Amino acid sequence: MVLNFFVETFALGLKNIHLHKLRSLLTTLGIIFGVAAVIIMVAIGEGTKQAALEQLRQLGARNILLRSVPPPETGDTAGRSQRVLEYGLTRLDLRRLKEQLPGLAAVVPMRDTQQRVAIGDRRAPVNAIGTEPQIFNVVNLPLERGRYFNEVDFLTQAHVCVLGNLAAQQLFPYQDPIGERVEVGGSESGKLFLEVVGVLERTGLRPGSGIINREIDQDIYFPLSLAQRAFGDNIIRRTAGSQERKTIQLTEIWLQAQSVDNVEQIAAIAENILRKGHGETLDFEVKVPIEILRNAERLNRMFNFIMVGIASFSLVVGGIGIMNIMLASITERTREIGIRRALGAKQKHITLQFLVETTVISLAGGIIGIVLGSLGATVLPIIVHYLSSQHYPTHIATWSVVGSFVISGLIGIGFGLYPAVTAARMNPIEALRHE
Repeated sequence: MVLNFFVETFALGLKNIHLHKLRSLLTTLGIIFGVAAVIIMVAIGEGTKQAALEQLRQLGARNILLRSVPPPETGDTAGRSQRVLEYGLTRLDLRRLKEQLPGLAAVVPMRDTQQRVAIGDRRAPVNAIGTEPQIFNVVNLPLERGRYFNEVDFLTQAHVCVLGNLAAQQLFPYQDPIGERVEVGGSESGKLFLEVVGVLERTGLRPGSGIINREIDQDIYFPLSLAQRAFGDNIIRRTAGSQERKTIQLTEIWLQAQSVDNVEQIAAIAENILRKGHGETLDFEVKVPIEILRNAERLNRMFNFIMVGIASFSLVVGGIGIMNIMLASITERTREIGIRRALGAKQKHITLQFLVETTVISLAGGIIGIVLGSLGATVLPIIVHYLSSQHYPTHIATWSVVGSFVISGLIGIGFGLYPAVTAARMNPIEALRHE
């Protein structure tokens, strides 16, 4: 009996909505845009978080990066044509870190030799990096084919190298690089001919992540022992009328903690150790990949809070629109209400009828908003990539879809309750007299 009553009331509500299709659609616009805005905004925030998670997975949650940076320039141009810069991390820093830092699983030095890399006359914009074999495990650089250089290669200063994926494509666009030779260096610094023994999978890590300042996929890795013997610590750059010489022993040192829980503590201790050795000279920086996730989560929460709050105004405005239309509808249907009451309908029947109508309108707007929001969140990265060639990830969160649908229904009930009660409390006699 109760079920039949509810079905009949629901059908009557749908019939009244169908009789005023355009008005019902216009009434739901606030709900539609509000729900769509919530889904798109949350998708943008979640996309940023997922990108941070991917970078964290690649760089390693237990890793800490110590990097050499040039000290601030003084602004004095005198003697700049023959200036000598000596800065950054040293082998003494490396030894101190190994001796004084507890809880380390690995310590891996690296040096960007900044040497010319070429195949015959064809030069490629890649980075010649001297390092140790552990780097491939620490930074999570999987092989696509071939092999890594190993401890034997490092100790014997073997002339071998492993190419990043983009470096392999740029140097060997039409052939398999395994077994081929790469020329590193120039006439002034000396040359090395390195045999390619492996090619890495593409990582997708780009500068601008807050951690990496170069394109890792354009790296060439070879033994640091060979790099130090062949090129030393000096980097000489000559331009028209000037010469710059830099002395850099190590470009980066990667630390890997034994536990994620100790990463930030070890990073702080490492920074203190380096500060004692470098004094007031700010020629290094400490980067912790796990901070990417922490910052992304913090920004994501703030972004979602602000954007969902703004989008919620559209939902409230939509609810007010529903209330306004239903109040106007009561005036139009006063005689109908009087007839129903005269035929035996109780106040709860009238209330339920109007609540059904407002809830159906609101839920219909919610469904349309979910479809538009999901479509917008899916198309947005494509549009951004087309207009600016930037990768702008989005990720549609299930909770935003479900939450938007539930909230749209609650808005229909909440803002439809007053018109429904108003209609139910009308005097049947006065309603029948209404023209």
